[in-house]
Amino acid sequence: MNIQLGRSKQVRRAYGIDEIALVPGGKTVDPENTDTNLSLGGINLEVPIIASAMDGVVDVSMAVSLSKLGALGVLNLEGVQTRYENPEEVLNRITSIGKDGFVPLMQEIYSQPIKEALIKKRIKEIKEKGGIAAVSGTPLAAINFQKTIEEAGADIFFLQATVVSTEHIGKKNQQNLDISNLCQSLDIPVMVGNCVTYDVALNLMRAGASGVLVGIGPGAACTSRGVLGVGVPQATAIADCASARDEFQKESNKYIPIIADGGIITGGDICKCIACGADGVMIGSPIARAEEAPGNGYHWGMATPSPLLPRGTRIKVGSTGTLEKILKGPATLDDGTHNLLGALKTSMGTLGAQSIKEMQEVEVVIAPSLLSEGKVYQKAQQLGMGK
Repeated sequence: MNIQLGRSKQVRRAYGIDEIALVPGGKTVDPENTDTNLSLGGINLEVPIIASAMDGVVDVSMAVSLSKLGALGVLNLEGVQTRYENPEEVLNRITSIGKDGFVPLMQEIYSQPIKEALIKKRIKEIKEKGGIAAVSGTPLAAINFQKTIEEAGADIFFLQATVVSTEHIGKKNQQNLDISNLCQSLDIPVMVGNCVTYDVALNLMRAGASGVLVGIGPGAACTSRGVLGVGVPQATAIADCASARDEFQKESNKYIPIIADGGIITGGDICKCIACGADGVMIGSPIARAEEAPGNGYHWGMATPSPLLPRGTRIKVGSTGTLEKILKGPATLDDGTHNLLGALKTSMGTLGAQSIKEMQEVEVVIAPSLLSEGKVYQKAQQLGMGK
């Protein structure tokens, strides 16, 4: 339903993940009988969770560990891992600097040029250690390093920008990225994002994307919504892009997965994203809290070091347990941030959904009070859902 904002402007109401709830149906399923498999361009994941391509979240070691646990970690090809031979020293500088000096330090660190030799080295290190080599880059990186990515043997490429579209008007005499050409010419699957609308998602699929990332600005360390005023709340964005996926499947007989990216903290968030239509999720801050994470308890956005307009910040998330505990348990926290897979499987069982596809069909209601109703003691004592 459209709302009259003023005499000349009609607007549509959009909903965030915190504003909805999932409704049980007429059956339940043993969680052990649920199937959470996610297929990305022929790569099958037992855990439908992808760790964001952020320097405080994924390095070579983390990418390998995620792969072995049945999930996926994406390495940022424009981060410290490909700018510095010894990134640990740089990461220590980032995590030890005070608030006032943080942005200038980041701008200094990320002004160091990207080294093609390090792109090849990092990809090969992941592969040699038995991991899936998933890498991410902006459209500019895709133009500059496509051959390098192919030669190094990457398994899947994530083309990511704050906002991506199939039509871009660039500067005069500047080379523009043809997404359709990239998807067809690159010998590996290409995931494309980020977007938040039906039309753009459909066009990206028609251009050959193997998957579409949904989300602009909801991430814990992202400030794009405040800086640019751009974004659509995740529940609505996911549902709209999932409709595009279903339409594309009708016209092409191809199923292109939708990945909810950003604003996801708890197992409940993951469940609600999938119920809105997502096939999997991309998360940053929950993985940054792992003891093995390269950020040492800190997390920062990909656009934080922009030399002209930073659109991210550094947040302290702490370290709450091992990566395995966060993904598969056993949980030692009561706030939904441990055993994310267990939360998904238990929710699916409670809702009677045996597969991700069935989970996408469960009833959803608008419920702004879902997270606060009856939780006065938890909130007062900062326990459980009141933290």
